[in-house]
Amino acid sequence: MNTTNVDKQNSHLDLSDPKVKAAFELYQDYAEVPYISPERDLEKWLAAVSIGSEKLVPKRNTIRYEEDILPGHLILLWRINFGTFTNMSGYPKYFEYDYGINGAQALDELQKKGYAYELSPSDSLPYLNAAQLKAILKQFDLTGYSKLKKPELMKLATEHLTDEQLGPHFNIRGYKITPVGEELILKYPEPVDRHPKKKY
Repeated sequence: MNTTNVDKQNSHLDLSDPKVKAAFELYQDYAEVPYISPERDLEKWLAAVSIGSEKLVPKRNTIRYEEDILPGHLILLWRINFGTFTNMSGYPKYFEYDYGINGAQALDELQKKGYAYELSPSDSLPYLNAAQLKAILKQFDLTGYSKLKKPELMKLATEHLTDEQLGPHFNIRGYKITPVGEELILKYPEPVDRHPKKKY
């Protein structure tokens, strides 16, 4: 059984489970077994693979770079770089089924490695609409904002309120990649070049 790096993404799996063993055998010749969500119906997935209606993660996507990240991590960095990814964003199925990574775990790893970071409350204001911004300003008894547009509302909020004051009033936070993260995408362009493109 291929247990290479099993502790990195698949430590939650019961390696004595026959279905888990069968899945691991399919990836016997891979660098490591891709992430398998505990919610995945392994019996159904194994049956789909056996008839060809479900595919395995491409072998190239299971090979780690010297930075100890996978191609899927680069796709997530690329996605963050569009400026629309937040802590409320979902993770498309392709992260698990095409790239073999746990999206949420990968985001945490990218931040720990210094490739991306979570934006502050004030820097996350663009993700709110005008009505939400006005509701926050009202909480602090600020006046003169009723006819203001979103950019002016954000300016008013950042001029009069600190991150500590803003933070408790909304949960959404954006993410941004660091210069080191940008360099990483340039260093390994192949995953992004191969990835199907659409606007985010």
